[in-house]
Amino acid sequence: MIIRRSAVVATGSYLPERRITNQELADRLDTSDAWIRERTGIMQRHVAAEGETTSDLACHAARRALARGGLGVADIDCIVVATATPDYTFPATATQVQAMLGMTHGFALDVHAVCTGFVYGLAVADNFIRLGQANRVLLVGAETFSRILDWDDRSTCVLFGDGAGAVVLEPATGDCGVLSTHLHSDGRYRDMLHVDGGPSTTRHVGHLKMNGREVFRHATRKLTEVVEEALLANEIEASAVDWLVPHQANRRIIDATARKLGLASDRVIVTIDRHANTSAASIPLALAEATADGRISPGDLVLIEAMGGGFTWGAALIRWSATSRRGASATGEAAR
Repeated sequence: MIIRRSAVVATGSYLPERRITNQELADRLDTSDAWIRERTGIMQRHVAAEGETTSDLACHAARRALARGGLGVADIDCIVVATATPDYTFPATATQVQAMLGMTHGFALDVHAVCTGFVYGLAVADNFIRLGQANRVLLVGAETFSRILDWDDRSTCVLFGDGAGAVVLEPATGDCGVLSTHLHSDGRYRDMLHVDGGPSTTRHVGHLKMNGREVFRHATRKLTEVVEEALLANEIEASAVDWLVPHQANRRIIDATARKLGLASDRVIVTIDRHANTSAASIPLALAEATADGRISPGDLVLIEAMGGGFTWGAALIRWSATSRRGASATGEAAR
């Protein structure tokens, strides 16, 4: 039996021009560059300019992914945008991106699972392709978390940044493509990581609130469990994984997960030092960087995982496609 899977055939990313270093934050908050680096692994973060929206970031990343794949808007029939910071309550940010790209056919939708958004979006896109409901999907993770931060709260504002990453998926057969996706959520943990606002509660956007100690404790356990679930479902040992591309929330969480899986640090893609936590954008940003610089190659087994507010968490295994299109570097650092 021929299994129809979705393969990642192009990647792209975008980071806003403005960068805020740890020292800039330390100059006005009761913190220090050393403390932030030691606790999180973060050195800097990018922040969207005044008037620069989530859809703007998403559109930049989307165009770069299409360019790298040698594709045009006519080649796409579905857009999925994973974001927790949409332009508006409605319409969906994905439809804004659709309009900005000049796409008047197909369909577009948002996925909201906070930091796990890209993994959820991958599952949605993969299922559309597997079922034949879409032939080629543009999947974008994009966030402007700077708009929901209390910049006087040193426990949260140092952790996050803005950015967008995109991938293009198309049908593939054989052993390449998305092998499986594994999704979970548990709404009982809402108060540990949430935004204290919304149109049907407070009628204002609100700010991000987090119990960092509890999030760390749950993340290290839940991420290990869902990764083991993905490996077991595919009858694969952790030693067979070529690259772990984790959600970039905290360097200590990344290192703890890798240790539990027995993965060497040189097999883990890390961007948190330069990007901070960009929520749904963090995994596609890392994928774009690692494909552009040649670390991720055709045939590699790539494991992605994330946990976000809600809680939501998930993982996916991807056999990188031999047909992945390559072009000039399209990372936010090189192509702003």
